[in-house]
Amino acid sequence: MSPLDGQDWNGTEAAAVLAGVAMPRWLAGVAWRDADGVAVWRADETTLLPETPVKPGGGTVTIDPGLPDAWWRTLNASLDALAGASTTRVATPDTVPITQDGVTSLLAGVFGEVGDTSVACWRPAHANLNWANVTGPRECCVFDWEDWGLAPRGLDAASLWAASLAVPDLTERVLYERRENLGSRDGKLMMLFACAKITGPYADQADPKLAPARTAAQRLLPELR
Repeated sequence: MSPLDGQDWNGTEAAAVLAGVAMPRWLAGVAWRDADGVAVWRADETTLLPETPVKPGGGTVTIDPGLPDAWWRTLNASLDALAGASTTRVATPDTVPITQDGVTSLLAGVFGEVGDTSVACWRPAHANLNWANVTGPRECCVFDWEDWGLAPRGLDAASLWAASLAVPDLTERVLYERRENLGSRDGKLMMLFACAKITGPYADQADPKLAPARTAAQRLLPELR
C-alpha cells in the first residue's frame, strides 16, 4: 500500500483505503466555509453501521457485553490489518497529536520517575478505540476514524483495555486477545499511558475505572522501571 499523505481533517476519507478492516464504507465527503470565513465544516457520507455500538452514547461499560468469539476474531483481524498499513498521518487521541514528548510528559507528570519511556515501534492506529466506536454484540465494525494515524504500538489495545476496567472479565478478555501487543514494552507503556489519563490530576472520583486503573498502574510501574 502506498503511503497516505497529510493529517488535515479528512480521517474518514483517508481511512477508506485501508484493507482488511471492518469499518463502514466511505461514499462521499463535502466541505464548506462559513459566510464569515471563521469556520470550515466537513461532512462525510458512509454506509450504515450493521448494528448499534457496544456502548451507545459513550460512557463506561459496567456490564460484560458478551461478545462472541467471532466478534473478537474480526476485531483482531481488523487491528492487525490496520497496524500493517502505511501512512504519514499522526494519530490524534483526544484531538492532540501523539508524540514521544507527550507520552513522556504525561507519564512523568502523573507517576514521577517511570524509567525509559521511549517508544520503539510506531504503527497505524485508530486512536479512539472504545466501546462507543465499535458495534456489537453480533457484528464488529469500527467507526469514527477522524483521529487515526501513526501511534505507539499497543495504543488501540490499551485504550480498549482501559475502557473495560470496570468489568474484570472484559478486561481480561482484551488482555488475552491483544496479548501480543499488550505484552510488549510499548504495549505496557500504552497501558500506563491510559491509566494516567484515568488517574491523573483531573480524575473523576466516581469513575468505576479509577480504582482498577490505580491498581494496574502499580503493577505496571515496577515492570517498566
